[in-house]
Parts: sequence; C-alpha cells; structure tokens
Amino acid sequence: MLTVGLIQNSCSADPEANLEKTLTAAEAAASHGAQIICTQELFRSQYFCQTEDHSFFQLAEPIPGPTTQAFQKFAKEKQAVVIASLFEKRAAGVYHNTAIIIDADGTLLGRYRKMHIPDDPLYYEKFYFTPGDLGFRAWQTRYAKIGVLICWDQWYPEAARLTAMQGAEILFYPTAIGWHPGEKAENGDLQHSAWETIQRGHAIANGCYVAVPNRIGYEKLAADGIEFWGQSFVAGTSGEILAKANARDEEVLVVPIDLGKVDSTRTHWPFLRDRRIDAYGDLTKRLVD
Repeated sequence: MLTVGLIQNSCSADPEANLEKTLTAAEAAASHGAQIICTQELFRSQYFCQTEDHSFFQLAEPIPGPTTQAFQKFAKEKQAVVIASLFEKRAAGVYHNTAIIIDADGTLLGRYRKMHIPDDPLYYEKFYFTPGDLGFRAWQTRYAKIGVLICWDQWYPEAARLTAMQGAEILFYPTAIGWHPGEKAENGDLQHSAWETIQRGHAIANGCYVAVPNRIGYEKLAADGIEFWGQSFVAGTSGEILAKANARDEEVLVVPIDLGKVDSTRTHWPFLRDRRIDAYGDLTKRLVD
C-alpha cells in the first residue's frame, strides 16, 4: 500500500507566499500519511500565460534553485517523494515548463520538461516555453516507479503509453486548467468531462494509476480571465475514480492506493502484451494521407 497526496490551491501574485502556502499544504499531506506528494502546475505564480508579457519571464528560476532546495529539504525531513512544477530558466531566452522529481532522501532524481505546448486563447504557452527535449521518463523512487507529465500532455495517449512502457505504476499530471467564464454555461460540463475521461482512459489503457492535481480559483490577467475548476483526482488501474476534490475550495487530497493492482490489472487485461508493435510505424507521421 502507498499513499499519494495532491495539492489543489489558489494562487496569488506573490511567488514567495505561493511557495509557503504550497509547503504548508505539503506538510498537511505528509501529516496524513502521504508518501508521494505532487503540486499543481506552476504553483509559484498565477497562471501568467493568459497574456504575452515579457515581464513574466522574471518569474522563472534555475533548477536547482530556491524552490528545488526548499522541497529537497522538505522531502528529506518528511521522507516523502515530491513532484513540484516550476517555470525553469535554462538559459537566456530558453525557458521550460518543468516538473522536478525529488526522492524521499532529498535527492533530485531528475526533471521532466513539458513536451506538448498549447497556444490557445488565454493559454499562450508557446510564447514562454520551449518544448521539452528530455523525452518521456519514469523514475524509480523509494515508494514506486512513477511517470510525470504536465497538463496539455494529458490529451495525448502516446505520452501516457511511452511513460507506462518504462514501468511507471503511477502517472502524475500537474495541471492548470479551467473554464473561460463566457463558455462555461454552454460547454463547461462537456469540457470537464472530456478532460477527466481521457485521463481515466490512460489509466485503463496502461493498467496504472493516474493522479491529477489541478489549481482552483478565478484569475484574471487578461480578457475575462480563467475560472480554474479544481476537481483534482486519482484514478485506479481500471479508470475508476478513487477520490476527487471539489470544484470550489482549496484541498489536500490524500489517497491510499494498492500498487499490487498494477500487476493484477495488467495480467487480467494484458493490453501491453497484445500491442501490435509491428503495425504502428505510422504513429511517427503527422497524418496518414
């Protein structure tokens, strides 16, 4: 048995306050038994990608840097694995949307740089983030072998599959997604259902757990802003919802899971065994014309 903790917070314009708030939430998760703790996407700031503004590059930091060091100290003290989502300054003019993976002894195991970068109204991420160049990875932590993907990666079954193929037992998706207020009445339920359903599908197709911390609250940096829908959740190996946070409040979601179900599910539903890898070459093409 293993316990995971997901942090669902609102964010202010003060990065230091957001860091302290997230560390406090992580403390709460650890006090309730969480052994692997994951933050939401870009928790140190409001979601600045609502607009293209060069001043927001000042929010970025190196890795390792102050946030990495703070969570390394926390991980070592609490004997907890931490996945933390950061705005990484790699070099002048090269920035990434990155998650760091810290083992329970405080060791920085590695980082995942977001591979799929959206460019939609109020989600202008291509202005800020260079696409990831480290590929899809899984890390053996003290408690489980985990994969980490980020937000827009959620919509791509290829990303989940390639990570699971490396032995990931849990896929973590730090997330910042919500409604455009003007679209919520007509499309809100449909949009949320699609987001949750595709990730539950990743759990089913790969026989693994999926854990998704999403931010909450209303942030207006441009136009009508974004109403983040929260509803962080953990899905089991058959896609069932094991626990879900609400759509209104900050919450620390602490969920026990049984890693033995990964082997059991993959044995009874042997999708990985029956893949026709000889027939999938066209997946490396944009379209099959």
